[in-house]
Amino acid sequence: MGSGSSPRPRREAGLTRVPSQARALALGVLREVEGGGATLADLLAAPAIDALSRRERALLHELVLGTLRHRGALDAALARVVDRPLSGLDRLALTALRLGAYQVLRTRIPPHAAVSESVELARGARSRAAGLVNAALRRLVREGPPPAPDPRADPLGWLTTEGSLPEWLAARWLRQLGAEAAVVRARGFLAVPPSTFRLNPRVPDALSQVEAAGLAPRALALPGAWQASAGHLAALASASVLYLQDAGSQMAARLAFRPGRVLDACAAPGGKALLMADLADSSDRVVGLEASPRRLRALAALAHRWGSKALCLGGDALRPPFRASFDSVLLDAPCSGLGTLGRHPDIRWRMREAEVARQAERQARLIESVSALVAPGGRLVYSVCSPEPEEGPGVVGPFLGGRPDFHPAPLPDWARSFSGPDGFLRTGPEQDGGDAFFVAALDRR
Repeated sequence: MGSGSSPRPRREAGLTRVPSQARALALGVLREVEGGGATLADLLAAPAIDALSRRERALLHELVLGTLRHRGALDAALARVVDRPLSGLDRLALTALRLGAYQVLRTRIPPHAAVSESVELARGARSRAAGLVNAALRRLVREGPPPAPDPRADPLGWLTTEGSLPEWLAARWLRQLGAEAAVVRARGFLAVPPSTFRLNPRVPDALSQVEAAGLAPRALALPGAWQASAGHLAALASASVLYLQDAGSQMAARLAFRPGRVLDACAAPGGKALLMADLADSSDRVVGLEASPRRLRALAALAHRWGSKALCLGGDALRPPFRASFDSVLLDAPCSGLGTLGRHPDIRWRMREAEVARQAERQARLIESVSALVAPGGRLVYSVCSPEPEEGPGVVGPFLGGRPDFHPAPLPDWARSFSGPDGFLRTGPEQDGGDAFFVAALDRR
């Protein structure tokens, strides 16, 4: 919304006269994220949020994800209308200001409703900041946001405000990519990612159900992958008609599947193991290994709901509990998650640069560990949902340098459009609209 325009109520989304419960819960989620506690995904799965009506839950998700996604621009706007440094405000006051500023600047919620609800939230939390919130947001309504920095003249300024990146990540992408490509990547991660999914092969009318819901599914070049508007996808996913899974994730699983014995070495949350099991026939065996007992239980429950024959086992990929080898091993390694900023915007503000190197060191140990499980003539697929070079080629390159028995695998036709000169596959929001994935398929001689 421009600074001189009057926002119009968005009646079709139910954004006028919305009960304060959705905003109050949104404020609580944002405060928890700022406190560095539970992940955003866990917070959004809380029973109190599940109990909301669908419209209220949609509003809460919009407020939380939008506030986190655009926090840099919101802070730049608030810095002009708050009479003290934002760093000096307590967490409640700053969170209420950001939540209110998002509604004023980025939605069509009437400004008076956004301001009054934000003031009430601050007052209801027994904060002394209600007056500050009121004065700052009313001034923001009158004056609008500041002009955005010119991305060509001041790329760092643009990346940290309109691009909504922490300064360390903005500087990092400027060094790696140059100004123009860094801005393009940041814009890609600001967009709401598309809803990509695959159908349950045990539901004969799965595609018909998607079409009947009015979602207009579109087949992608990646076999079995679809995209659609997000309308009722969550309900169909809950019913195991479809599985929401980014294209990069599906790509890694498809490259990893080979007939015989297949291992997903870090299997949770389970989408890749389920896809490989769906590709298998009765003589194949797909094993999902997971170290976390909680995530293993969730994986087993997902496999049961999906109707999958994937075998879910507890175990650490750094000390795999197997003596036999596998025809194919998928290592979707734990990583920084910096390729999922569009879907998980809290990672922007939770991650620190030192974590990238720490993850890369762990990934190097993991690939060495699971490579021993690959039978001669078998395949190893390494993937991460990160565009950072240390976590992709920085892991696979040294591994190949020390293991002449492994080499890049030939790629199917559908994968070649994602392949770079090094033979490794990459996706990203700037070219594909989804997550940024790195995938390396390696065959053992």
